[in-house]
Amino acid sequence: MDQLVDELNLHNRLYHVANAPEIPDWEYDALYRELEALEAADPDAARPDSPTRRVGDGALDALSPFVHPIPMLSLQNGYRREEGPGDPYVDLHDFEARIRRHLAEDAPTEIDYVVEPKLDGLAMELVYEDGVFVAGGTRGDGATGEDVSHNLRVIPTVPLRLASAPAGRLTVRGEVLFDLPGFERMNAAREAAGERRFENPRNSAAGTLRQLDPAMVRGRPLHLVAHSAGELAERVPTHHALLERFAAWGFRVNPLNRVCRGIDAVIEAVAHIESVRSDLEYEIDGAVVKVDSAALRDALGFVTRSPRWALAFKYPPPKVVTRLKSVLFSVGRTGVVTPVAFLLPVEIGGVTVARATLHNREEVGRKDVREGDRVRIQRAGDVIPQVIERIEEPGRERSDPWQMPAACPSCGTPLIERGPFTVCPNSFECPAQLAGRIVHFASRNALDIEGLGDESAKLFVSAGLVRHLPDLFALRREQIAPLEGFAEKSATKLVEALLRARKTELARFLYGLGIPEVGTAVARDLARHFRTFERIRGASAEELQTVPGVGPRMAEQILAFFAEPQNSTVLDALTAVIELAAVTVPAPAAPSPLAGKKFVFTGGLETLSREQAKERIEQLGARAVSSVSKTTAYVVVGSEPGSKADDAARLGVRILDEAGFLALFADLKTEGAAGT
Repeated sequence: MDQLVDELNLHNRLYHVANAPEIPDWEYDALYRELEALEAADPDAARPDSPTRRVGDGALDALSPFVHPIPMLSLQNGYRREEGPGDPYVDLHDFEARIRRHLAEDAPTEIDYVVEPKLDGLAMELVYEDGVFVAGGTRGDGATGEDVSHNLRVIPTVPLRLASAPAGRLTVRGEVLFDLPGFERMNAAREAAGERRFENPRNSAAGTLRQLDPAMVRGRPLHLVAHSAGELAERVPTHHALLERFAAWGFRVNPLNRVCRGIDAVIEAVAHIESVRSDLEYEIDGAVVKVDSAALRDALGFVTRSPRWALAFKYPPPKVVTRLKSVLFSVGRTGVVTPVAFLLPVEIGGVTVARATLHNREEVGRKDVREGDRVRIQRAGDVIPQVIERIEEPGRERSDPWQMPAACPSCGTPLIERGPFTVCPNSFECPAQLAGRIVHFASRNALDIEGLGDESAKLFVSAGLVRHLPDLFALRREQIAPLEGFAEKSATKLVEALLRARKTELARFLYGLGIPEVGTAVARDLARHFRTFERIRGASAEELQTVPGVGPRMAEQILAFFAEPQNSTVLDALTAVIELAAVTVPAPAAPSPLAGKKFVFTGGLETLSREQAKERIEQLGARAVSSVSKTTAYVVVGSEPGSKADDAARLGVRILDEAGFLALFADLKTEGAAGT
């Protein structure tokens, strides 16, 4: 069994990673069947890295959280200037200038960089213990993602055991993406079977990896490409040496990766990747430039949530020409009515595009596009198609200019103008808005109603069970259970979740209403300032602007939301069924010693959630920030802290463990009681 596992894993790596198979498929299949038979006879002896484990262990009930031991940070962006005078690669020159300013005299004459294609896939982290794959998860918010280990196991380019099996724990980061020829073959097969085509490789990869059943993932042409590390048992002196190590372990690394000495060589490599972009069998949207030396990276450190030593340099999205057939109107969750161009289908970046956004009435008026015109389109951010411009056709008679409708195409309510946007003010009763508003109202930062997602919301609206947002709380199990995708158990759980959601916090309720420009932070600040929903609802523009962060424009939007008659009716009904917990955040009775102090949190806390810890310091006038600097007062370190703890030690910032953090508040409470 050991011999077969090692041999089959070698041939799997040669076939899927090195593209250099040494045996025919039938011989591989014969060895695989032999291993299956041996494992069936002695299942306890089966190795965890056996290729038979790629079959998967059955469907899960739900995805679990995946906590990154070291946060997966985002990169600073740079862009190639597409038009106009000047240096198209000015952002790369600026990137090196910032590095040299930070390094000052320590900078070498020529800095070595590694340039890599910026893969347009799903960011992933894989965990190995003593060389054996044990878990993997999506990037998520950088701190916590979703555990998709069951699906990663069935991707052939994910090694189940590393070739040289390093001891200890390590985490490898990369991108999971479709190869375009395989994506097209898969779509052709789906069409032949009467199934809907997948529209977008990146979104389809993300949706595939989040499937609960690995059987849905097996056989889809997904690949993992490794590009960086999280945890390493030993220090690797350069990034290019790390990439070489990945390849030796059995990972696929990008063959276009290049070590470059100096920024001129970087620009040449970046330009070369762009020149071959259309010939690649996978999607990219730019190039990533990284300082090669680990020692220089340590000296450069981080700014906010990004490393100083890396830049994601974005290419302009590809453009094609097609013809605009007609213009229709789409109503979004917030009521904004967007003109949508229906086009003669055209392929752009490996995706067939038949629709594109026209943004708003002012944008369309400026571009003067009409039905029948030839237009140039691009995929904004390589995802959302948009019409860039009209192409002149001398001598061709054009159609009449189009106009925005006077009434909402979904509910018939007269539309209003809000800046350049045309908006349906019937926020809670317009069918086109209602499903989206239900999803937002039930989201994690709002009422957090488990089991109420996009598909469920659409079902309830289309079935006529929910015509207004308050109708949610009148839903009964016997109404829900017969609907597609539900059963007695899931219907019961949802009704119970709705019952729990009838008591919530004011800030969550405010955010869930979807008031224009009111996010989680503003909702929290409004709740703390006014304490009751009635006071917020009745506040004047001047009173609203006394809340930090609320300016004239935001105040105007809040006032307009509450002044709309249809909204008032729904809000009255909602507050009749929802109990809002009292806001218990008193202003400090005396000046706090922590007023104005900056706190940074890193790692997990046992007795408090991160939000609860932040609330404690905010009550005393302090604030939580995301990066460590010389002006930081305290860094609070929990379990499995990231690099912020090292930054604090280097800068001489005071470090508190969880016990010290709690003791700090106990001391302040004692001082307050003593009147000091």
